[in-house]
Amino acid sequence: MTKTLFKKTALAAIFGSALLAMGSTAVASLPQNATAIEIPAQHIPLVQEWDKTFPKSDKVEHRKITFKNRYGITLAADLYVPKNAKGKLPAIAVSGPFGAVKEQSSGLYAQTLAERGFVTLAFDGSYSGESGGEPRNIASPEIATEDFSAAVDFLGTQDFVNRDEIGILGICGWGGFALNAAVADTRVKAVAVSTMYDMTKVMANGYEIDLTPNAQGIYDRKPALDMEGRYQMKQGLNFQRWRDAETGNTAYTEKKDHLPAPNEQTVDTPKMVKEYADYYKTARGYHPRSVNSNGGWSKTTPLAFINMPILQRAGELKSAALVVHGEKAHSRYFGEEAFQSLGSKNKELYIVPNATHVDLYDNQAGKIPYDKFEAFFKANLK
Repeated sequence: MTKTLFKKTALAAIFGSALLAMGSTAVASLPQNATAIEIPAQHIPLVQEWDKTFPKSDKVEHRKITFKNRYGITLAADLYVPKNAKGKLPAIAVSGPFGAVKEQSSGLYAQTLAERGFVTLAFDGSYSGESGGEPRNIASPEIATEDFSAAVDFLGTQDFVNRDEIGILGICGWGGFALNAAVADTRVKAVAVSTMYDMTKVMANGYEIDLTPNAQGIYDRKPALDMEGRYQMKQGLNFQRWRDAETGNTAYTEKKDHLPAPNEQTVDTPKMVKEYADYYKTARGYHPRSVNSNGGWSKTTPLAFINMPILQRAGELKSAALVVHGEKAHSRYFGEEAFQSLGSKNKELYIVPNATHVDLYDNQAGKIPYDKFEAFFKANLK
């Protein structure tokens, strides 16, 4: 390397190659000198009336609470405590599915488990629902994992909770984050997941299944997206970053592209998408604050998930683990592969006969194995 080339290379590394092209000519379009950083206050009113997608139980006390995660984001949650509870109780933090809110599946699971003797906390993840964070409807696998640990922080500082008896439960995409949190957070004594996704895997690889189930109603496997396909996807995502930077606004996936409502579907709409829409886009599970019910994630959300896979230390998990999945769920392979990777000596894979992915979102089909979850947590939170 010549001295001249070395100097240019070194300067480019320090100042950026754009400055080298300027020469001695002043550039009129330089930005104004920055003098301060303005951080707008975020005000999110918390709805006080019961606005869940499931009936309120008369067997539990309900409170709406807030707590902060390690990044200073304030999370909103529903706290459920068994009525007439005495002493310090075991506790479970619950969240999911990915794109849902605590007024949907996670709240149903939390309230039902509270009826069975646990203190439970169903929370909205950062940047969504009633929780804080700007811009809205954006996600990070690291922050989602942290949100579970922040919920453990809150539960473990309540005088009615035994901090040595805390578990977590993740539904759908939050199942992967729950497992990831349990690997990192040694305070978690037991982790359960229901109809789980590994969101980092699906965003990087696409669906590794044929989207049409076979004659037995099972989804056959197919190869993951290859490196070239992933590169093309990243090109599109990074082009969107330019657009967002130029406009100063976060662009979001359109409703029809994220999850088409029943009246927007065609004969080519996959069965799994129809099942999602039957929950999120109908009276069965619709909620006005749910990303999946109303719109889409920010268009650049997949970038962090593609490049930061979770469960890299799954083999180091020591906590008790329960993986529950539907026999006919398109997502079944996520649960089975995650289960195989877990290092815990106390783990169980439970397949619910004839259940689809969405059958475990609510109890319309009567397939959520609440007895299994109750027995698991009672056996391991002690």
